[in-house]
Amino acid sequence: MNAALPYPTGLLAELTHRCPLGCPYCSNPLELASRDQELDTPTWQRIFSEAAALGVLQVHLSGGEPLARRDLTELVAHCAAERLYTNLITSGVGLTEARLEALKKAGLDHVQLSVQDANAESADHIAGYRGAFERKRQVAQWVVASGLPLTINAVIHRANVTRAAAMVDLAVQMGAGRVEIAHAQYYGWALRNRDMLLPSGEDARAAVAEIETLKPRYADVITIDHVIPDYYARFPKVCMGGWGRRTLNVVPTGKVLPCHAAETIPGLEFWSAADRSLADIWANAPAFQAFRGTDWMQEPCRSCDRRDKDFGGCRCQAMALAGDARATDPACSRSPHHALMAEIRFATPTEAPGVYRYRR
Repeated sequence: MNAALPYPTGLLAELTHRCPLGCPYCSNPLELASRDQELDTPTWQRIFSEAAALGVLQVHLSGGEPLARRDLTELVAHCAAERLYTNLITSGVGLTEARLEALKKAGLDHVQLSVQDANAESADHIAGYRGAFERKRQVAQWVVASGLPLTINAVIHRANVTRAAAMVDLAVQMGAGRVEIAHAQYYGWALRNRDMLLPSGEDARAAVAEIETLKPRYADVITIDHVIPDYYARFPKVCMGGWGRRTLNVVPTGKVLPCHAAETIPGLEFWSAADRSLADIWANAPAFQAFRGTDWMQEPCRSCDRRDKDFGGCRCQAMALAGDARATDPACSRSPHHALMAEIRFATPTEAPGVYRYRR
């Protein structure tokens, strides 16, 4: 491998697109992979072994709902044998106490549980699944009782933005050691439903202020990770730590992506872990080469003092909003496309119910 090329430290393994929930902000692609397209157990095991050899330290087992995979315990055990830290990203729906115990015995290191709202009725409505909220409370109890670390993940949008602080309180009640308050990122299903999901500037700023106030109050109780909403930001987030710099994402069919939304950029060539090694893909795949480093940048990014900090922001967001994946992310106040953000923010929000993610 090129000595100047950084090694990845994280792997997002989307084991399946199957999920019992239908959250309209889901980051999965609109075209979901079917069960018969999913990689088999030996192929995933080989991928995890190659990830460990490449330098990956953490594997995030995700979906869809990874619990839909009958071989999940076997996959966790293989990761543990490769000394990979495993984080199960789950809705909790479908988990039993016995299965959790089996996953822990196999070597599972951490559980990240999604919560749709602090209000039970609203949470079930957002998830499209009656009883999901109470199931999540039960799962949190099991995880804490098992001794596994628990993170609560809450995606913030117009339906729950006024209860963002309450979701931090809920995470504390659930016994979590960490909570992620993440304003919706508008890709996949969330982009399709943006007019229904995007909160007002007043509500978004109020939520940001409330969460920041809670950080010192809960400093000795819980770690609060807060993802600021792009559509109300001055500068873009450092998307994925920079394109092709820290992480890679393997989707259920085996394609390897620099980020979970990369397939929304036309013209990129993705290689599959079903027939190539991760090391080869990381070093040589055209999709990883496309925006790695800074040579691809246009102005104002090319001469900007932030180019090695935020790497021009999100390529997928630049494509979605500006129609050019090489453009400066419109979330950046220095972008010639920044006015697009204001147009979207001040557009009349729709009262339509939105489109729920199709479930398989």
